[in-house]
Amino acid sequence: MRTHDVSNQVPPLEGHDVLACDTALSEAVERWVQPHNADAAASLSELGRSAGSAEARHWADQADRVTPVLRTHSPTGERLDEVEYHPAYHRLMESAVGAGLTAEPWTRPSGSGAHARRAAGFVVWSQVEAGHLCPVSMTYSAAPALAGAPDVAAGWLPGLASRSYDPVLRPRSTKAGLTLGMGMTEKQGGSDVRANTTRAVATPGGPLEGETYRLTGHKWFCSAPMSDGFLVLAQAPGGLTCFLLPRVLDDGTRNELRLQRLKDKLGNRSNASSEIELDEAWAVRVGDEGRGVRTIIDMVASTRLDCVLGSTATMRAALVRAVHHARHRSAFGARLVDQPLMRAVLADLALESEAATVLAMRLAHAVDSGEHELARLGVALGKSWVCKRTPAMVAEALECLGGNGYVEENGLARLYREAPLNSIWEGSGNVNALDVLRAVTRQPESLAALGKELALARGHDRALDAAIDRCEAAGAAALAEDAPWGARRLVELLAVTLQAALLVRYSPGPVADAFIASRVRGEHGAVFGTLEPAVAQSVSPVLLERALRD
Repeated sequence: MRTHDVSNQVPPLEGHDVLACDTALSEAVERWVQPHNADAAASLSELGRSAGSAEARHWADQADRVTPVLRTHSPTGERLDEVEYHPAYHRLMESAVGAGLTAEPWTRPSGSGAHARRAAGFVVWSQVEAGHLCPVSMTYSAAPALAGAPDVAAGWLPGLASRSYDPVLRPRSTKAGLTLGMGMTEKQGGSDVRANTTRAVATPGGPLEGETYRLTGHKWFCSAPMSDGFLVLAQAPGGLTCFLLPRVLDDGTRNELRLQRLKDKLGNRSNASSEIELDEAWAVRVGDEGRGVRTIIDMVASTRLDCVLGSTATMRAALVRAVHHARHRSAFGARLVDQPLMRAVLADLALESEAATVLAMRLAHAVDSGEHELARLGVALGKSWVCKRTPAMVAEALECLGGNGYVEENGLARLYREAPLNSIWEGSGNVNALDVLRAVTRQPESLAALGKELALARGHDRALDAAIDRCEAAGAAALAEDAPWGARRLVELLAVTLQAALLVRYSPGPVADAFIASRVRGEHGAVFGTLEPAVAQSVSPVLLERALRD
């Protein structure tokens, strides 16, 4: 008997259009991008085809397997403080920057659909490999923070919005494109950035334009250390202050930034997260002294939006692999996708993915349309809830493949390692839940904006109407003395109700009804695949077709 004949194996997942096969995301593009800019929507199709190519998947595998290497010194002993990446990392960065996924939307007119277009591209391209999207996200998110220093923004924003990727360290004025990183947290403070001990001493007349300072301290997490500059926090005489610290000074000399080590991380391996020492490094002030947190908060809001988008992409990538496998693999006399219990699991996963997609894209549209109050609270909710749901969903998708999902070559193992990251980055679950509590109590206009959005779905289902009523009463509950004890419950109520309301408006009726029955009325077990049998049977054809459209 020939033992090496291969049968009942799944073909590689490649050669597909990542955007076109995603019904929910394609509909969001038609709704919030196409009416404003048909050319932008067309360019997303090109990115979708590239994201599904064998070449892009090969780049992702190489960038993840051959991790960045720190070079502290040259062979002759001079300080280098450089990170060496695999060439595949640079190919991924070229594609992301070339697709306008950095700061370009901030240079486009309000209402142009630029942020929604960029959000869709971010979801598409994140499904290739997530690690390199960290500097892309920070470059996008830095623009609103730089608005606090118009002269600084004028010098940096054109490069941050450029579609040219230029990884060589040299003065800003000589580069076709720029990227930014950030260094907020320190080892003694973590999320409590006000505990930072990095010192900033005003030093006029330095090699930079603007209000210049010298910074000395240690940053515990500094992502993308080969970026052209970093937004950092330091203690100035007036209190905690935000600064822009360039990697290379205007005269061509290297700034006093030393790379101490790269973090050995669970996932996100292609991204060189590092510890850095600043030894009287030159920086320019962004915003007023003592207003560092206020200055940086707009950047945090944008990076949190990217956490929602990135987790949505991770969910989506895991779902696609699970559905693809089930359509091609047979067991017990039938294809997996035709077996009732597998269909119940896949439908439940598809429901979670579509709810995340519609929420993420609606939040990006809120940025486009100037709905600041809705975006402020909605992003915090999405960041907390969607990112929390991702690890469990990816684990279930991996299980759909059995042992084949647990090996590295399939790609799901990488997604599983990646899944917890966005829930930690920019404030872990407790920090984010407390931020939601503060927003509800101190910025009641944000809760009012959420209530207005929810009200658009009233009348569809009595259980949803009751949940909307509870959301509208959340302000009073958040003022209670024991409110912090229930902050996570509040987040779940607001986030799930918002997802349900959006599905009512933007997805087919059976999809919205299944979500309301399972997530709002509670007709669901503690794990995926526990929709009510009648609901799972009726909605699975719709969901599985929308999940992976041919």
